[in-house]
Amino acid sequence: MFKTLFVDGIKLITGLRNNMKNQLMSLSDKIMLRKRSIIETINDELKNICQIEHSRHRSFANFLSNMTPSLLAYSFLPKKPRIKYETVETFGQLAIC
Repeated sequence: MFKTLFVDGIKLITGLRNNMKNQLMSLSDKIMLRKRSIIETINDELKNICQIEHSRHRSFANFLSNMTPSLLAYSFLPKKPRIKYETVETFGQLAIC
């Protein structure tokens, strides 16, 4: 599947499983895999705690009236998931730790 998508110009980024062949992965891809779990956690909190519903809105104003209070409620949550990372400059190159 990876090869067929790569031919079409799509880069598939997944974690390795036991039955998969080992492939080299860039540092940015590894960071994106870590961010994926954080993004899924945030989406879960928005849906379940802040009650964002994915429905077909009839107008853009209706969409905003449904989305804005939920995002405001999320901004007031005491604990929000986040990724801790530092950028370190070494010999003119950036490295992410």
